Amino acid sequence: MKKKLVSILLVSVLAVSTLAGCGNKEEQKTQSGTDQSGSGIKEFTAFFATPGSEINDDNEIQQIIAEKTGVKVKETWLTGQTDSEAVGTLIASGEYPDFIEGGSGTLQLYEAGALVALDDYLDKYPNIKALFTEQQWDQLRQDDGKIYWIPQFSCIKNEESVCTHNDEAFWIQTRVLEWAGYPEVKTMDQYFDLIESYNEANPTMEDGTANIPYTILCEDWRYFCLENAPQFLDGYPNDGSVIVDPASLKIIDYNTTPTAKRYFQKLNEEYTKGIVDPESFTQTYDEYIAKLSTGRVLGMIDQWWDFAYTAGDALKQQGLDAQGCNYVPLPITIEEGIQNQWHNSGGVLNVSSGLAITESCDDVEAALQFVDDLLSQEIHNLRFWGVEGVDYEVLDSGEFYRTPEQRTTAADSAYKASHMCSYSYFPQYSGISDDGINANKTDGQPNEFYEGLPKDVQACFEAYGAQTYVDMIGTTEAPGAWYPMWSYSNTLTTSTPGGTAWNKMGEIKHEYLPKVVMASDFEAGWKEYMDAYESCNPQDFLDEMQAELDRRMEEAAKYN
Repeated sequence: MKKKLVSILLVSVLAVSTLAGCGNKEEQKTQSGTDQSGSGIKEFTAFFATPGSEINDDNEIQQIIAEKTGVKVKETWLTGQTDSEAVGTLIASGEYPDFIEGGSGTLQLYEAGALVALDDYLDKYPNIKALFTEQQWDQLRQDDGKIYWIPQFSCIKNEESVCTHNDEAFWIQTRVLEWAGYPEVKTMDQYFDLIESYNEANPTMEDGTANIPYTILCEDWRYFCLENAPQFLDGYPNDGSVIVDPASLKIIDYNTTPTAKRYFQKLNEEYTKGIVDPESFTQTYDEYIAKLSTGRVLGMIDQWWDFAYTAGDALKQQGLDAQGCNYVPLPITIEEGIQNQWHNSGGVLNVSSGLAITESCDDVEAALQFVDDLLSQEIHNLRFWGVEGVDYEVLDSGEFYRTPEQRTTAADSAYKASHMCSYSYFPQYSGISDDGINANKTDGQPNEFYEGLPKDVQACFEAYGAQTYVDMIGTTEAPGAWYPMWSYSNTLTTSTPGGTAWNKMGEIKHEYLPKVVMASDFEAGWKEYMDAYESCNPQDFLDEMQAELDRRMEEAAKYN
């Protein structure tokens, strides 16, 4: 979109008054959320303990939001450290940003007394309070009975509208499916047989670059791409650290099931055949994304959010969709006839982390007012749709859509840095807008979503009778009131026997699973792994998870 149009639009919004409840700008100059520019705009800082892309200081939509809310936030992201390491550094210094999302280090921040309790504030901010039910807010209470953080990604406003499978799956490139005549691929064995056959017939890309049939991301906490598939293969949802049998409400260890052994044996066979990327167990996340961005990788397991917004955009910008290099998910289970639960309806409340305000923030009320304002429909549209007439258009019916030019521009990294500002790690909604017509995010708008898909994905969906990624993989009802158990295991520390076992289990899996996949004698390698795994006393962990499952079900019963 032309810069001139954006500039004209920016000039027009400078006169817009702040949203109701934001306060008088002259008063804000004297409040402490620092007005360094003298413009009446408060400036806060935020750190998110996850990799992300910083936007330009003069970002256009960020400035529009600042004029409307009276607040601007400088966001920084994780680089060169794990989330726990970064949080530990902050705790050691005693100096914090105003806002923080600590990832797996969130509990460290709480225990260090770095976070502000939100209980006395929440009733003043209706948009924040409306994010969760009273039961869900109670689930966020810590040992002292108070609430310290706000989960950002679990909220569905009004009716659910989902087109993207934002979660984990066996992904495969459309060129592989097209070559095979778009076959039904339902089991793990069928998936790898297809990749093998395609790579044998087509060992290179059009420019002669060798394909990578299957790669695995194993770096740090992302080793879920290697280790947690057995729960899905047996038809269970992503409880992450355990399986919950919904009939008996008993905890099952997915690491030791017959399916787990069969899955890793399959990876071992594929590694021996040269199908599994030999760099899988040494590559960094950045190296992994770089590989996917070349279009060379035929398939992998990953979460959509972990690769699509980086590698996906890179593929589009290079025109590699013309070669069928985009990824679609497949409903893979260990055997046919198993109902897969790779995708469930409903939101997922992650009680283990979220957006928090630190003790270093001098104006907690202004900070919370900003979060409340970000959740207003007007600002939410700016965050996730952009500027009307620049980033999207409106039909006479009121439905939002993008032109082909706007869709291409929206994927350009330079344009996103200079123009778009989603405040992506602040609380947000999916679902349907208050207007009852539009999705709260572009990826939930069925017509716009489909029209914006690369041609190879559209052709693939048409062949399978699908309109969305969710159609490709299927969906099931939301799991029970316990779900997800990973939100509890993420909070465990070595202060309990179960937490100690959980920590050791993670270390053993990191060390031994690559060895199992690469072993010349799988049975011997598996036995060595299982012996080391049992030495961690996993039953201590499973017992604590069972106690938490029981507690969650008892708590849920109080609200029913």
